[in-house]
Amino acid sequence: MTVKDFAQILRSRWKLICGATVLAVLAAFAYSFVVTPQYQATTRMFVATTSDGTNTQTYDGGLFAERRVLSYTELVMGELLAQRTVDKLGLDMTAADLQAKIEATVPADTVLIDVAVTDSSASRARDIANTLADEFVVMAAALETPELGAPPNARVVIQQRAELPDSPMSAKTTRMLAIAAVTGALLGICIALVRDRMDDTVKSADVLEKVTGVGLLADVPFEEQRAKGPLPSFDTDRSKVANAYRELRINLRFLQVADGPRVLLIASCGPDDGRTTTAVNLALALAEANHSVVIVDADLRRPVVAAYLELPGQVGFSSVLNGEASIREALQDTSVPRLKALTSGPVPPNPTELLESPVTGEVLGELSREFDYVIVDSPSLLVTDAALLASRSQGVLVVARFGKTTRKQLTEAVHRLTRAGGPLLGAVLTMTPPTKRDSGDTYDVSAGEARAGSRAQRASWRRGAHGK
Repeated sequence: MTVKDFAQILRSRWKLICGATVLAVLAAFAYSFVVTPQYQATTRMFVATTSDGTNTQTYDGGLFAERRVLSYTELVMGELLAQRTVDKLGLDMTAADLQAKIEATVPADTVLIDVAVTDSSASRARDIANTLADEFVVMAAALETPELGAPPNARVVIQQRAELPDSPMSAKTTRMLAIAAVTGALLGICIALVRDRMDDTVKSADVLEKVTGVGLLADVPFEEQRAKGPLPSFDTDRSKVANAYRELRINLRFLQVADGPRVLLIASCGPDDGRTTTAVNLALALAEANHSVVIVDADLRRPVVAAYLELPGQVGFSSVLNGEASIREALQDTSVPRLKALTSGPVPPNPTELLESPVTGEVLGELSREFDYVIVDSPSLLVTDAALLASRSQGVLVVARFGKTTRKQLTEAVHRLTRAGGPLLGAVLTMTPPTKRDSGDTYDVSAGEARAGSRAQRASWRRGAHGK
């Protein structure tokens, strides 16, 4: 994983990381209220050594004391001193219980020992700290006093006795919350990394291009108001969605699909990837650019083009394939000039057999001679109908949905199109998270053409590298 990949994971899953951090902090905050308040009392001891007053012995004594305090710290927190304190105060706890309440530290470059005792009772914390210090002074004197009545090598003096703490340990609570925040953030990052490794869906142009072997021609952002709203009017609409379809339209102009009319199949891995929406909006965008366009609903299983364009669907593509109507009789005008529609017609009991017949190629060929573009909305590549239609097209655009279409599905779809001989031109990524790349009201056609041309050129290179 590169730094760029890691940064992309953090950007795409920042909500999960923030959520884990907030939950950890809230849990720690709730725990601080539930747990019994703790009080801390502190006493300080000073370690002194004997000296005859000369500089050399004073220096040596200082070094001796510094080494001694390290050993003293372990003794202060030891079991023997804890047991003596328990016995002296008559505490209702074991020596091990008391040891857990004691913390001895040595400030850097000093001969001081700070002893902190934590307890749920403020007075008991004070008493334990003072008794512990008194008992340690006695213990140290016994350990450091040599035989024959010689002066002790070192002695411990209580420099500051513990006082009664007047409030619970707020600093500990603050530290606990900080630790919880860091722990929550790290846990969230770990979960994000695991989920990213387990997530096989397409969420970037790089992944889409790598799997399909062709360039990304357009990424269509998700806009909630467009989910069930009217189709964009390309004369006046400057929304991000409309701009994305403009970019797709411009890309088709840069791509050298074939000389003359173009039969373009819009295919997808699943039924809800935005395939029909892409087909209809691409047809609208081409018609608004003064091209004569016909959109053909070749999905004879779940047709929806008629509903999109608010047209009757009693007669259509299936009627022509069955010989029940001619192309002229089945074609319908739409509300957009230069755009006609050939809806699916009645759903037949044998869609695959109909599409497999030579009549399908004849119908598409006749339409291609009459219109500049023939946009074919196919069923999903889960069925063989799309592969049959791809073999009769001059170009195929594969549609993938952000966060839904998996790499495995996309790989299988490309293999099916390749086996069918369908010329894969490029890919479209739908339902992408909105970004600030396009400001809806300030769309610049020249900038859009430049970006589209770059994408189209990249798609051409990829097709050439794959022999398409």
